[in-house]
Amino acid sequence: MKKPKTKAQVRAEIEAQMTDYLQRGGEVAQFARGESSLSPSLHPFKVQSSDKPTESRTSVQDAVAAIESRRKTHPKSKAPMSKRPKKVLIKDDFGQPLRWVWEE
Repeated sequence: MKKPKTKAQVRAEIEAQMTDYLQRGGEVAQFARGESSLSPSLHPFKVQSSDKPTESRTSVQDAVAAIESRRKTHPKSKAPMSKRPKKVLIKDDFGQPLRWVWEE
């Protein structure tokens, strides 16, 4: 299995790529602090409006009430389980186990 790169290796690799880019004549655009690199006319996070009219929403209160009423009318199908005997450990005064006893 190939070992993952350490942070120092990743930093060195990025630094080498940046120096190579700048040596080949590339430029880095400088922006003032707080300024966005996006043009103000483009808003990628703004919701695009469409020409369709908005649809009216339907109320689900009636459906929820019907479901709740059906849920409450069902009788419990499971009968309560009968208690089964339970195995209990009996210990002496010092906490050492003595024997097991069945308790109802």
